Amino acid sequence: MGMIKGALRKPITILVIVAGLFFFGISAIRSIKIDIFPDLNLPVIYVSHPYGGFTPDQMEAYFGKQYVNLLLFVSGVKSIETKNIQGLTLIKVTFYEGTNMAQAAAEVTSYTNRAQAGFPQGSQPPFILRFDASTLPVGQLVLSSPTRTNNELLDFATIYIRSAFTTIPGLVAPAPFGGNQRTVVIKVDPDALRSHNLTPDQVVLALRDNNQNTPAGNVRIGNLNYLAPANTTIAKVPDFGNIPLFKNGVQTVFLRDVATVEDGADVTQGYALINGKRSVYLPITKSSTASTWDVVQNLKKAMPKFQALLPPDVKLSFVFDQSIYVINAVKSLAEEGAIGAVLTGLMVLLFLGDRRGALIVILTIPTCVISAIFFLSLFHQTINIMTLSGLSLAIGILVDESTVTIENIHQHFDMGKPKALAIWDACKEIAFPKLLILFCILAVFAPAFTMSGIPGALFLPLALAIGFSMIVSYLLAQTFVPIMANWLMKNEHEDKSHKDGYAMDDEGDHWKQKELAAEHATNIKGKDLKGFDKFRVGYLNLIDKMMPHRKIIVCAYIIGAFGLAFLVFNIIGRDILPKVNSGTFQVRLRGADGTRLERTEVTAVKALHVLENLVGRENVAITSTMVGQHPSSFSTNPIYLFMAGPQEAVMQVSLAESYKVKNLDELKERFRLALKKAMPDVAISFEPIELTDKILSQGSPTPIEVAIVGKNKKENADFANKIVNKLKTIDYLRDVQIAQSYKYPAINIDIDRTRAAELGLSINDISRTLTASTSSSRFTEKNNWIDLKSNYSYLVQVQVPEYNMASIEDIKEIPVLANQSRPNMGDVATITQKTTNGEDDDIGAVPTLSVTANTYNKDLGSAARDVQKAVDEVGKPPRGLTVELRGLANTLVETLDSLQTGLLVAVLVIFLMLAANFQSFKVSLVVLSTVPAVLFGSLLLVKLTGATLNLQSYMGMIMSVGVSISNAVLLITNAEELRMHNGDAIKSAREAVALRVRPILMTSLAMVVGMIPMASGIGEGGDQTSPLGRAVIGGLFASTFAALLVLPLVFAWVQGSASTQSVSLDPEDKESKFYVPLHHNEHH
Repeated sequence: MGMIKGALRKPITILVIVAGLFFFGISAIRSIKIDIFPDLNLPVIYVSHPYGGFTPDQMEAYFGKQYVNLLLFVSGVKSIETKNIQGLTLIKVTFYEGTNMAQAAAEVTSYTNRAQAGFPQGSQPPFILRFDASTLPVGQLVLSSPTRTNNELLDFATIYIRSAFTTIPGLVAPAPFGGNQRTVVIKVDPDALRSHNLTPDQVVLALRDNNQNTPAGNVRIGNLNYLAPANTTIAKVPDFGNIPLFKNGVQTVFLRDVATVEDGADVTQGYALINGKRSVYLPITKSSTASTWDVVQNLKKAMPKFQALLPPDVKLSFVFDQSIYVINAVKSLAEEGAIGAVLTGLMVLLFLGDRRGALIVILTIPTCVISAIFFLSLFHQTINIMTLSGLSLAIGILVDESTVTIENIHQHFDMGKPKALAIWDACKEIAFPKLLILFCILAVFAPAFTMSGIPGALFLPLALAIGFSMIVSYLLAQTFVPIMANWLMKNEHEDKSHKDGYAMDDEGDHWKQKELAAEHATNIKGKDLKGFDKFRVGYLNLIDKMMPHRKIIVCAYIIGAFGLAFLVFNIIGRDILPKVNSGTFQVRLRGADGTRLERTEVTAVKALHVLENLVGRENVAITSTMVGQHPSSFSTNPIYLFMAGPQEAVMQVSLAESYKVKNLDELKERFRLALKKAMPDVAISFEPIELTDKILSQGSPTPIEVAIVGKNKKENADFANKIVNKLKTIDYLRDVQIAQSYKYPAINIDIDRTRAAELGLSINDISRTLTASTSSSRFTEKNNWIDLKSNYSYLVQVQVPEYNMASIEDIKEIPVLANQSRPNMGDVATITQKTTNGEDDDIGAVPTLSVTANTYNKDLGSAARDVQKAVDEVGKPPRGLTVELRGLANTLVETLDSLQTGLLVAVLVIFLMLAANFQSFKVSLVVLSTVPAVLFGSLLLVKLTGATLNLQSYMGMIMSVGVSISNAVLLITNAEELRMHNGDAIKSAREAVALRVRPILMTSLAMVVGMIPMASGIGEGGDQTSPLGRAVIGGLFASTFAALLVLPLVFAWVQGSASTQSVSLDPEDKESKFYVPLHHNEHH
């Protein structure tokens, strides 16, 4: 009451405060960070360790398991997952929530450094990366040229572009994708070596001895100190050919006699293709404290400067911009807010015929939203998809407070009161019920503060956005609305004869007025009734007919609502978030294990042509494809996009904006069928490309992932194949396959140590020669060259050209003994073909395989149940082998369990709060009797519109519960006050609904109308939030029906025999049945 009185007495102060909120809110809008996700604080650290040339089995043994043993000492570790492929060990360390990640990162660094002592010679320290939502790329910076090679583009990206990123605050970039490091390559000719009785290792040693990286000394002559560099490093690339291979001997042989020298690139392990042509791109990420929008906009502004650093024939472009989504969502919020405000104003105008009152209601919406953004910035929140969802949802309910106030003012106008007094009495009358309603709505979202994991991180910003909006809305309804009502509204029913006869605080007069208002509302008669009065009369007649049968109706309602809600709940689909038809997708193509890189590139280009034929070339805006592995020198790149071998290609597709995708799953299915027809031997699997899916999947490549974990790798593979065969019988599953390569072709070189020793050879001699012949000398002997133009150093390596190692016979012919034509490799080793693991994955130290699958036209919840059932039907796994569902399925269970628990906790908190307010548990149950209708209505409309039960629809359902309880509180507060005064529950229920039918209809319909833009899915990203709006609309329709038709009957039944005495135990309380007048008098 004091707040209302203070506002009415000092209206200018309130206007100043509102203006201040506007000013600081606008300032906050300009400065607040705009991101795609809230701070998820994912407790994950990646350790990436390259060691070129090692097989997956070697990487697992020498690095992977060594790391695992030491990382288990780190505090708070929840799980350790390892991927081992040729030349790389990638470890994902997940921690328990609440772990101090700064300390964890320090411990991980310490233990990985300690692990170095046990690693093979020449091993470099690993890359350690803290992973969170900001780690995922928000776009790609592409370098393309019709004349330049990939290696040149990589040089430009590395030397010029990445170094320029420091001028953009918050911008981070991994190493470039798609190129190979510039390298001086010495390609030896095996035939020439044999003709001179040389081995490849002799060339390597000659290179080492003739190209030395030595420090310059100093010579002090006279008064000067001279630098004394020597030409120990070869200055020009062609000069490498002049290296002598014999220091002593009758014949002088130079390197040029047995090899060619090229200013080329490292051994090619992968390509990046932009629109089917080889290119190089930089994934763009940001620091965790930076704004996605600011980083992307600053990057776009800096593009001309970056372009100026490049040659004219190199084009720089920014593609796959993920910031567009959140910005378009902001625009959609503004549009939905404007539409919702206008429609709500029209609703007020329709019911009350008051344009000025409608204007006041409309004015409160932007004030609340802007103020909420100001408070979000104070609490270090960002504008992201969750806070935007919260604000979008809040727009629909912001009008509730102001609408109820305006409607109640009109009721007091109808009593003939002067305007100022009517406004005071109207605001005072509903001040406490509205405060209780505010607490109920806030209580609905209170569980967000207790949720953990990803659900908690996503739900909390949404709850804060709604909470701040509602609090500001309540405060405005108590202060700003009565002031504006005094200044703008007109009272056409004022009774001038009583202008001086009203008392503001006369309690008896208050009840007299209330009874008169109730009497007027319940006894409207006449043939000329129009508009709402005619509706109210018909409505009360219906209540009168239903009241004698209230027990039957209420029982039928409770059983029916709960039963139908339970039925729909069990048949409705479940997902974490709604599916988005964004026009972008990602597909992984897998040829046969060990397929050559060149062949995989052909497959990727062919897949692009299949897509262009399917949708039209003009409708493919851009494709970005990674073919093969990342070079071991770029060991952080697999964290962003994991590639297991040369047989894999991952294509990211962005369709043209003009090509409207109605159903992305349908398009994927058509593309899948077309690929199968064109390339039947290529396995395909669609993977998440949206950041939401990537974050929520927690590393799983598909929605369905079954992990087979056991110490026996053969048993793992056998059981995984059984599961694959079983899952293929489920008709809606697609892309069912084992994710890891376990039948990778290998040539086994079995060296006879005894025979080698007899010939004067050691294993070291043979392995060095073999490495230079089949890979590169950089793995055995590092050597560098400086480009004097850029003053940048590059590797120099010796290798046998790939086309010279095309058969087992070529391997056998490799010379192994210096200055001798024999023995060769075939004399000291047995060479055979076999298969081995192309990827070794572990959970902890235990080997694992993953069976992955996608779904088509099926929700994730149903698919997860069917997959679990299918796995159970496969049979009991061998001893020591475990099978578990992972990825999105686990996140789904965690999310929905948290939301269900949160909803139950919210209802319990509201029940206790209502009991404390009404001092009656029975009245609290009466208020909550509309909840079953809300649940049924929300679930039914979501199901009928083809949506699923997900995070967004759950939010809508929870909000509907809060709004339904607010309507019930308005009604039951009046009914209980009237019953306590007149003692008749039936009469009180009838009078209460007569008084409150209009505000309940107004607020409910206003919110429904306000939610229509969101529920229709219009605007960018509308399909992501449409289930939220649909759940709200369905819940409100059902709850309004229950509040107006069932709630009065429930109240009349439950409170029919209830006492009108207070439950107070205070003997000095006049309303208490324990009141003692004598004690009261003696006390005074």
